[in-house]
Amino acid sequence: MLVNESVHKRDDGLSVNSPVAGDIVISTDLETIWLKICAGLRRDLGAQIFGQWIKPVKLTVFDSDTGTLQLELPSEFAATWVRDRYAERLLLAWKAHCPAVKDLAFQAQSGAAKIAQIANTNGMTTQASHKITPESKFRLDLDPRMTFEQFIAGHSNVLALNAAQRTAAAEKPLFSPLYLQSSTGQGKTHLMHAIGHAFRAEFPSATIIYMSAERFMIEFVSAMRRNEGMEFKASLREADLLMIDDIQFIVGKNSTQEEFLHTVDSLISRGKRVVVAADRPPQALDGVDQRLLSRLSMGLVADIQSAGLELRRDILTHRLATMPHQHVSEEVVDFLARTISRNLRELEGGLNKLLAYAQLTGREISRELAEEQLSDILSACRRRITIDEIQRTVCEYYRLDRNEMSSKRRARAVARPRQVAMYLAKVMTPRSYPEIGRKFGGRDHSTVIHAVKLVEHLRGEDSEMDNDVRMLLRQLES
Repeated sequence: MLVNESVHKRDDGLSVNSPVAGDIVISTDLETIWLKICAGLRRDLGAQIFGQWIKPVKLTVFDSDTGTLQLELPSEFAATWVRDRYAERLLLAWKAHCPAVKDLAFQAQSGAAKIAQIANTNGMTTQASHKITPESKFRLDLDPRMTFEQFIAGHSNVLALNAAQRTAAAEKPLFSPLYLQSSTGQGKTHLMHAIGHAFRAEFPSATIIYMSAERFMIEFVSAMRRNEGMEFKASLREADLLMIDDIQFIVGKNSTQEEFLHTVDSLISRGKRVVVAADRPPQALDGVDQRLLSRLSMGLVADIQSAGLELRRDILTHRLATMPHQHVSEEVVDFLARTISRNLRELEGGLNKLLAYAQLTGREISRELAEEQLSDILSACRRRITIDEIQRTVCEYYRLDRNEMSSKRRARAVARPRQVAMYLAKVMTPRSYPEIGRKFGGRDHSTVIHAVKLVEHLRGEDSEMDNDVRMLLRQLES
């Protein structure tokens, strides 16, 4: 910091070191204000993010003519990062505490200052050095909600869950890298965040880096353009746990693939842990170097299948258990679990939207409200199931001749399966009551309405009927 022994008061009450042309110095008042701003930012951002990005900031000069305060950071990367993400927040804080500051300028530490820091480590008198850790270069931003405790296990994801827990455990894992594979919204990212949380709990001082493949490429290219490629590589290879999400987006980038390959090799050879995630298996990654494919396949490839009906229902039930003031009937939970089947992100998003709408409008959460407010999600998720397909499945289940769906027979052994088929036709297709009636031997729409209401009633009273309907729904949705 530039400090001058002579201080005078400006008209706005701000102390300024003088005499220097243009008042381009830092006063003790600005230092005091900065400490107050830092206290607020530490509280708002959390100690980790504050320590990585805000704490290294140094006030260098203040130009009273333009109202510009210059902030210095240890590297070009850090200066760009803080400017892009926190400039607006910092300026608002400065304006609130000190109206004389009208603008902020960010710059990297000068070469002389860097030399002074190095000299200080050798015992020479200068300002204290600031160690740039890999995590301060690659911000670790883990979602606190994505832990192992909040991950709902099912048949489709149990292998990936167990492998993720083993990767984060204190014992050295049996495999590295761990390759998590699934389609969008099935829990890959949740498991990666959970690994980060658990690993940090086991090894508080460990260096953890988590980023997307896209960000990896951007950071690598930016570092090369700034002639900081060696610093970038060294930072990555200091990681105790490296996690790269959406690795499929690294395809076709030869230099980036080469660097990623060497990073993975370096970490694995030193017993470090590597986790990658993608929407397809390693062999299906087009445009990827064969050496990299070999490294990604040499550990464990854990496939997460699409969540089944029971797992989707369990996820909704677990989510609602954390909100005891919200009442959602079993019918609505079952409807959402059956209908929103493409991915779990859409499932939870649909529930959140429904809860928010009901809370803001005071309307009771019902199936009708769900169909009304989630029509866009539901229409995108519904598989085009036909009435013919429903009739065929019901007949196979109850061992009936297909012609019984249109016959006039009223024996219970025939009429009840026919009513179940009508109910499923209404639940699983967009067909109207008259359209459904025509597919069942030209029956009147009132007959279909009666069948739908009867089956709905029986599901609540007769566990065997409810089980039959659940089994048929599962067969038709699979």
